Amino acid sequence: MKRALLSVSDKSGIIEFAKELELLGYQIVSTGGTLNTLLKAGIEAVNISKITGFQECLDGRVKTLHPAVHAGLLAMRDNKEHMSQLEALSIAPIDIVAVNLYPFKATIQKSGVSFEEVVENIDIGGPTMLRSAAKNYKDVYVICDACDYPAVISELKSGTSSLDTKYRLMCKVFRHTAAYDALISNYLTEKSGDPFPENITLTFDKKQGMRYGENPTQRAAFYTESLPVNGSIAQAKQLQGKELSFNNINDADGALAILREFSSPTAVAVKHANPCGVGSADNIFDAFVSAYEADKQSIFSGIVALNRQVDEKLAKILMGLFLEIVIAPDFTPEALSAYATKKNVRLLKLESLNAPLCPNTRDMKKVVGGLLIQDIDSTLYDVDKLNIVTKLAPTSEQLKALEFAYKVVKHTKSNAIVISDANKTLGIGMGQPSRIWAAEQALDHAGERARGAVLASDAFFPFSDAVTLAGKYGISAIIQPGGSINDADSIKACDELGIAMVLCGQRHFKH
Repeated sequence: MKRALLSVSDKSGIIEFAKELELLGYQIVSTGGTLNTLLKAGIEAVNISKITGFQECLDGRVKTLHPAVHAGLLAMRDNKEHMSQLEALSIAPIDIVAVNLYPFKATIQKSGVSFEEVVENIDIGGPTMLRSAAKNYKDVYVICDACDYPAVISELKSGTSSLDTKYRLMCKVFRHTAAYDALISNYLTEKSGDPFPENITLTFDKKQGMRYGENPTQRAAFYTESLPVNGSIAQAKQLQGKELSFNNINDADGALAILREFSSPTAVAVKHANPCGVGSADNIFDAFVSAYEADKQSIFSGIVALNRQVDEKLAKILMGLFLEIVIAPDFTPEALSAYATKKNVRLLKLESLNAPLCPNTRDMKKVVGGLLIQDIDSTLYDVDKLNIVTKLAPTSEQLKALEFAYKVVKHTKSNAIVISDANKTLGIGMGQPSRIWAAEQALDHAGERARGAVLASDAFFPFSDAVTLAGKYGISAIIQPGGSINDADSIKACDELGIAMVLCGQRHFKH
């Protein structure tokens, strides 16, 4: 008689699967809660202890860790010596294994969970059975996902056991156990306080396939972190519109990063992951108007992210623009009704949009042959350590404007310069190999609006040329980290031009 071993934490579909196996002549062997579930359903399941001749012990910690189980899984059917040994040991082969693991992920997400409960939900026997069965995939169907029950039953009924199917299930098992172990190791490592251990294994879950990546010649998919990250694009709910593309997701992530800097009603317009307009106001409608007026051209086919609910009035303004995505914590029913006429526009609802990121969140950059990992750039600067280095001190209004500009320049590709007042950007220069080129770009875009405005630089001025140029446009105050051997030259130029300069001591490169 063929034998199937079923031991699952998630019992979805297990009764139906076991009934089909019974009809096909399989003996069902099971453990613990799964056994009780099957017996209550009228399935003649056999307790694993009858197979092993050994009662489970240590509160169920040891049930399946036994030669009668693993020899039955690992014996190669076409190996005469293996089969002779099984016969001599009175061990029957196991032909199907359906196992899913203790709910470690769900356990660590429980509020107030104790460390002891977390440790008890580290599965030992389950992964061991899965790995044994997967290693002998040619002879054993190994199932770790209830979604695969129907395919296996279909093959068994047709009498055409497919090696391709068994190989696919084997691959799935090793991915599954690797992700499970990674989740455990990452949780324990985080608890230990070691941010950069000697080895790191990352695990992500596939959220969606994509038509292509950054370009049509590149294959792509979107994976999310196994544990939800509040306020991230991965947690957004799409209310309408076309499927998100690779570039959509990347650009939306950039928009959300900027938006997290602001608590007041703020709108961010983004193109190619860089801001083209940022505005704050007493209400979200006026905030968007400011962001839009900052750069009416670049917003075309861009992304708009807002940190307040979108109502019908704002929706109708947004609908007048060609936008790829609108992201907000919520949309009123009237706003959604209005947008129903623009079905291609992607509307994303992100209720946790204003939630701060977990302090343990890491920033990762893949390079060929390696991975760079760092803390996220979570601070702006220490207000108490601002150093006014010029004869002219900035006014309180200028200090507000400098803070606003620095929040934006922090999330703009380096080299970066931002021109702004206290509520909106006026000109942005980004991604230039020379800082003076970034300054020229930002100031040229701001034009006459630069007069009386402020300037923020994401890193120090290597020379005084950017200050001299800022003076020609009428910039009133500058914020930069400082630290150049030529700081004195920039300070002198500010004094000569009547510009206030503040050194904040904190650089914000974004490559």
